[in-house]
Amino acid sequence: MARKHEHDRRRDDYELSAVKFSRLTRRGILLGLSLPQLITLAIGILSIVAALYAGGGLLIAYAAPIWLLAAVLTWVPAGGRKLIEWVPVGFRWVWRVSIGQLLYRRRIVKPRPAGTLALPGDAAALREYVDPETGAAMIHDPHQHTLTAIIGLSHPAFVLLDPGEQERRVTAWGRVLATTCRSGRIARLQVLERTLPDSGSGLAEWWVTHGHHDDSWTATTYAELIERAGPAGERHATTLSLALDMRTAARQIRTAGGGLRGAAAVLRQEMTTLVAALRAADLTPSEWLTPGEIAVILRSAYDPAIAATLERHGDLGRDLATAGPVAVTETWDQLRSDSAHHAVLWISEWPRSLVYPGFLAPILLSTGIQRSFSLVCTPIRSDQAARDIRKKKTEYISDAAQRQKIGQIEDAGQTAEYQDVLQQEADLTSGHGILRYTGLINISAPTQDDLEAAVSAVEQAAIQASCETRRLVGQQAQAFTVAALPLARTV
Repeated sequence: MARKHEHDRRRDDYELSAVKFSRLTRRGILLGLSLPQLITLAIGILSIVAALYAGGGLLIAYAAPIWLLAAVLTWVPAGGRKLIEWVPVGFRWVWRVSIGQLLYRRRIVKPRPAGTLALPGDAAALREYVDPETGAAMIHDPHQHTLTAIIGLSHPAFVLLDPGEQERRVTAWGRVLATTCRSGRIARLQVLERTLPDSGSGLAEWWVTHGHHDDSWTATTYAELIERAGPAGERHATTLSLALDMRTAARQIRTAGGGLRGAAAVLRQEMTTLVAALRAADLTPSEWLTPGEIAVILRSAYDPAIAATLERHGDLGRDLATAGPVAVTETWDQLRSDSAHHAVLWISEWPRSLVYPGFLAPILLSTGIQRSFSLVCTPIRSDQAARDIRKKKTEYISDAAQRQKIGQIEDAGQTAEYQDVLQQEADLTSGHGILRYTGLINISAPTQDDLEAAVSAVEQAAIQASCETRRLVGQQAQAFTVAALPLARTV
């Protein structure tokens, strides 16, 4: 009997555990209504009350355009949102159109300020700082008060590992994420996985190093296959971006000397901790990226047609000050840059049912589509997370009591959201970190027709991965900098 228990225990150790994501909260301030909805509804009610006090039924008819419009804006949905939630998006779009922010053309004659990145839109304020000790390029965002360093990652194919090894690596990655929550100085952690056209240099270098050049039929055939298939293939590249919150770490920055030099010293401490955690998770981090390496990533994102050339010729495109696009044109639901059309999808719902850790394989392993997948993790300090959870529990209980008083039925979605809060509280008590996730997918294609076909293919792959995606509108340029660039920004 003891031998049977030992066998069952070993079998459980090698089984892969399913996971479940928290639902996207849709709870409002009062009875499921958000603040914009409450304001619009209040305007409609006030118009009716004022008409009643002023003259009765006839004035209510005259005020009908007001309260009818308020009712429509409050409750009628469109594209997954209530109409009132589209109002700020529409106003911002109209304002950007009126001031000409949808078009970007690089001014070749007029030089840019030294140290700034040649990027369009609100990313034009980003500045580079080269750390004198590590040689890493750190990107300073003066608007969001962050300092970001980027590192490359290499790892074995997760889907090819046995279930026990997959479970161990998932647990180790959870410790990496928990490490970012404990310091309280990390603003964001971004995982960017990109597909790049392979120039064939990687396969060729591998064959030169590991191949047996004995002029046999096998060696000759293998070398010919590499020569033919290499330029037509694609490869995957993964980077991890670590953003320091300079406002939260203000005291440590002043202690380290202040300014960007002090911020770099504080960020180096977080970089050392992160590298140690990554190695403990059996991930292989590279050196922190230099300005030239970041420049190649930025140039390849805006101009995918040049990516293979930049890879073959290591000295080209290594200037971060000129790595941005030459021209960008933004429309309502897509973006056009130097040599490609782009569209950004937002993962609005993660799987609601139990899934295994490799559930994103249909998206990440889709072939023939040039895309980048960006997962932006926002760590929350343990004390702040505990306060937020207590506040949410109180609000859910209060809303349930109000619904019970007015006779409103409790639906399954509200119950599931409350159970998610209880699960987060249990995870926090167990020592795990609480993070907010934002998933974005950028799809690139040489023509608009190819882009629409690729977007449809990715949407179908997301359905296979049990995810719900929405195409972002009115903010494609800003979303592109988050989905395709390793700058740890937010939409």
